Amino acid sequence: MKLLFIIGDAAVGKMTVGQELMKITGLRLFHNHMTIEPVIDIFGRYDGKTISEIRDVIFRNYAASDNYGMIFTMMMDFDLPSEWKYLEHVKGIFKPYGTDFYYVELIAPQEIRLQRNISENRLKNKASKRDIETSNRRLIDDDRNHRCVSHEGEITFDNYLRIENSVKEPETVAMMIKDAFKL
Repeated sequence: MKLLFIIGDAAVGKMTVGQELMKITGLRLFHNHMTIEPVIDIFGRYDGKTISEIRDVIFRNYAASDNYGMIFTMMMDFDLPSEWKYLEHVKGIFKPYGTDFYYVELIAPQEIRLQRNISENRLKNKASKRDIETSNRRLIDDDRNHRCVSHEGEITFDNYLRIENSVKEPETVAMMIKDAFKL
């Protein structure tokens, strides 16, 4: 089993790169909004506890399956110990199954991410982003209040790749990841 985390700031391209990577590997994509959107629809708001519990069920059942592996996307505030703890929590679910772990951090400046924030693919897959004004404001506020880009050398995991993807097409980034990790 393989588990590839794609981490990065809002609208950096995590889901889109994950979609392309899924096309060229046997990995399945589990992007973070696959649990966020239904919970918002049901509760009428974001409910982190419910989202985490649903994800854990998916992780446990997937880890125990005979699938090749999973791509999981998430935003991560590198200053919050709870974010690092969450990565370890997810890894802990998969470890008993002999899972190999991979980490990709995508980086792009805010002006690029604001353009991507209104892309057709993003809006199709993430209903909560369709209020463009609110979504853009949240992206800008998140940039101000959270550190979602690691410092050089901060991430010391084996199998870690940092990609500045401002001008790279998602297919190119996916191929870089596939080749780097021999997926």
